[in-house]
Amino acid sequence: MILPIHIAAGMLAIVLGAVALTVKKGGATHRRSGLVFVYAMFVLGLTAAILGNVGGGLMAVYFAGTALMTVRPESPWTRRFNIAALVFAVGFTILTVISGVKAFNSPGRVLNGAPFFMLFFIAAVMILAATGDLRTIRFGMPRGRPRLARHLWRMCFALFIAAGSFFSIRARVAKILPEPFTTAPMRMLPILLVFAAMFYWLWRVRGRRGLPVLVQNDSVSLATRAK
Repeated sequence: MILPIHIAAGMLAIVLGAVALTVKKGGATHRRSGLVFVYAMFVLGLTAAILGNVGGGLMAVYFAGTALMTVRPESPWTRRFNIAALVFAVGFTILTVISGVKAFNSPGRVLNGAPFFMLFFIAAVMILAATGDLRTIRFGMPRGRPRLARHLWRMCFALFIAAGSFFSIRARVAKILPEPFTTAPMRMLPILLVFAAMFYWLWRVRGRRGLPVLVQNDSVSLATRAK
């Protein structure tokens, strides 16, 4: 029963993540699709861990969870969650760096199917995430645009995990999509679109044409309006 639940959660997460990226930010559709996306990512990550991919599964939960905490009112509970997230991020970074070194020194420079450069990429992302967690614990949740950017990139990276775990394996794609969509370029396209959308919205948030952000009661009701 675990595998069908895992697959269903993954497909739901990909669809809802795409919806959240394309609809008006701060609107009802964005909030609802984003919240269900987080729940789907929790199910996806936990079932992945049960099925044997412990690191990838917990990483998915980490990014979705910290993205959700970013738009929640600060409280003792969210602080405890952020501390636990920091501990996980530091531990996972250390293990990933060790795995990257082992992969680099292995035949083919691959460890358990993961190339060394991907492991080092994940480690670099986790270092960035852990640094943000430490800053949040020390100085409190950022306000305004930095807070929205933190929420945005973590949600997008969670979506990248879901999309990457599906589209990176041709056999999985072939079970659902027709032959033209199983080629390497077509399977890479959704993954690249996730990053393209992430950088686009980060530019909209941080650049001169940034979206206006409304923060109420020191939380993120983050009602944003597209220009």
